Amino acid sequence: MTDSLATPHQPFAAATDASKGSEDPRSIVILGSTGSIGTQAIDVVLRNPDRFRVTGLSAAGGRVELLAEQAQQLRVRTVAVARQDTVPALREALKARYGAEPLPEILAGPDAATELAGSTCHSVLNGITGSIGLAPTLAALEAGSVLILANKESLIVGGPLVKAVAKPGQIVPVDSEHSALFQALMGGTRSEVRKLVVTASGGPFRGRSKTELTAVTPRQALAHPTWAMGPVVTINSATLVNKGLEVIEAHLLFDIPFDRIEVVVHPQSYVHSMVEFTDGSTLAQVSPPDMRMPISLGLGWPDRVPDAAPGCDWTKAATWEFFPLDTESFPSVALARHVGGLGGTAPAVFNAANEECVDAFLAERLPFTGIVDTVAEVVSEGLASGTVKKSHDGTSLSVADVLEAETWARARARELAARAAKATSEVRA
Repeated sequence: MTDSLATPHQPFAAATDASKGSEDPRSIVILGSTGSIGTQAIDVVLRNPDRFRVTGLSAAGGRVELLAEQAQQLRVRTVAVARQDTVPALREALKARYGAEPLPEILAGPDAATELAGSTCHSVLNGITGSIGLAPTLAALEAGSVLILANKESLIVGGPLVKAVAKPGQIVPVDSEHSALFQALMGGTRSEVRKLVVTASGGPFRGRSKTELTAVTPRQALAHPTWAMGPVVTINSATLVNKGLEVIEAHLLFDIPFDRIEVVVHPQSYVHSMVEFTDGSTLAQVSPPDMRMPISLGLGWPDRVPDAAPGCDWTKAATWEFFPLDTESFPSVALARHVGGLGGTAPAVFNAANEECVDAFLAERLPFTGIVDTVAEVVSEGLASGTVKKSHDGTSLSVADVLEAETWARARARELAARAAKATSEVRA
């Protein structure tokens, strides 16, 4: 797997070999510390103080009390917030917890997380949601840190940029599916891999027809049957856009062609993904649905963290089911394969348009089925107009290209969502 970004056969040897001979805790920076991934990572760290030391935390700034509590618990050197206006409240929250002790350094503004990601540390856990995680991802890789990647969007929108700076094995994936593939790939060589099988819970609407999905409400879509996640990721799981993004991520991480990456629905979410080898053997990674397991593997790789999460209870009877993907009701995976194959800025347009459409759906300005339909329309318009740059255009991708494509996609998605909302209101009137 020497061409892969995540290389289980060659786990960033220089960093891990040096750390294994040291008794000092591994230094970690956590981006998105107040979110779902960040809080669970901190739980793992606090239960393993001899193994990990958090030197910096970043968050958007909406939960300053929690951020201050985390900073005080972990005794971090630096705290970063994206929102400059939250600094006074954060400083007061820190003072209340630190008392007469010196406060940690505060970084603020849209580039704060990127600056923190480029600081000196062993590993950076990128748990930011959305494509705003691209700059911190690049900063961590350029600084030579191990990137523990939960922010799939940064890899998806900036694939060529990330591949240009990442060393083989410098990225350890945290998504449960990609962590599972990462582990299962240890069972064979690259030439022995027939296909990757990415599992999907199916979300809360598994089995419904596209017609039945039309009237889905935000409240229903936010009720995921298995995982507790943020609103954007939860809606992405309901539309299966998240699974489409994961297919692109698997292609980029493991350098496996799209036609050898399959999606199968597994409602119980115990089998997190599988690798099928050329002799017909399939290796699966299995564990109860608890993100602390893949997070701990990322933090400790190449070593595992004992008791990071509960294992399976094999004394109890259980049934695991697998179903083929319903591509008619959930066309998002096929669309993601299409844009992933195009490369260039197509994945950035897909992701940015989806983020805007999810916001419109949550604000009840767009129907549930309108999310993917609108994303597909934005992608189609971008290709027809030449706004989307394909990987075979002969042009090298830059951060500016990605940002320009995202800006256009967001604006166009908002226009189309507003048009849909107006049409709906006129019909009701």
